[in-house]
Amino acid sequence: MAHRDKVPATPLVLIANDQEWSARSLESILGPNGYSVVRAYTGQQALERARTAQPDLIILDAQMPDMHGFEVCRTLRSDPRFSATTPIVITTSGPSGRTQRLQAYEAGAWEFLGQPLDGESLLLKLGTFLRCKLEVDALKEESLLDSGTGLYNMRGLARRAKEIGSEAFRRRDPLACVVFSPDGEADDQDKATPEEEAQRISDQVGLLFRQAGRSSDAIGRLGLSEFAVIAPSTGPEAALRLVRRLGDAVESSPIPVRGGERAVRVRAGYCAVPDFAESSVDAVELLLRATTALRDLKREGDGERVRAFEQVPVRYPS
Repeated sequence: MAHRDKVPATPLVLIANDQEWSARSLESILGPNGYSVVRAYTGQQALERARTAQPDLIILDAQMPDMHGFEVCRTLRSDPRFSATTPIVITTSGPSGRTQRLQAYEAGAWEFLGQPLDGESLLLKLGTFLRCKLEVDALKEESLLDSGTGLYNMRGLARRAKEIGSEAFRRRDPLACVVFSPDGEADDQDKATPEEEAQRISDQVGLLFRQAGRSSDAIGRLGLSEFAVIAPSTGPEAALRLVRRLGDAVESSPIPVRGGERAVRVRAGYCAVPDFAESSVDAVELLLRATTALRDLKREGDGERVRAFEQVPVRYPS
């Protein structure tokens, strides 16, 4: 099991700032406290060095010469080559009110700070952020998370299903499991998607599910083209609303591919119970039933997009 109680011995920080005095001020805070620093002077340079150096933390200046720091942050957060667990802090010498702060958070920043910086406060925040990153990275090492999307893998989902099911049983709450499968646009001329491109599309779909999901949901990847959601406090009707909300989030966001964009549609199977304490099956079985509903739907190949497990016909051996 990975060690989680402290930050890395020498955390690497990428400082992206074209103002020499500001960057040196940050280095004077970080260096004596055990941080290594790599520099970038433009937004494009920050993107390249973030992907190659894979720093433990990034500090972006909002006002860079070629790209705004918010756009750099947004680009990194949507890039599957960049670790989703890396904290990004944005600093500014310009306006730093509520509006700018909310824009930074919307772009994916963990913190937004106006200058001059409080060095002691900054160090405490960075320590907390890096411990959180270490915790999530440790889960990856334990093979509970999918490396392409940061979502749970099958093993992680099974563990979370048991944990969420235990809580739902104690509280007599409803519980739902939904399994989604993305499809390429029906009228695409290229029916045979290369494996590398299929993987990239699937990774991007996974990121969309993660962005649109509720913090209380456990979202995971079952395979290349199937994603599952374990949704606490969600009965049958709420499960349908969840299907529509997450489906709309994916279908309204075309995926960049070679030569353009690919529109994606999703199908979903689900299984939900109004009171988990009264259910005859456990949470893992709910997940398996939702998967059965989806695969039955895909096997029929008609225009239906959603199916409940209760709608799956019973097939007797001939």
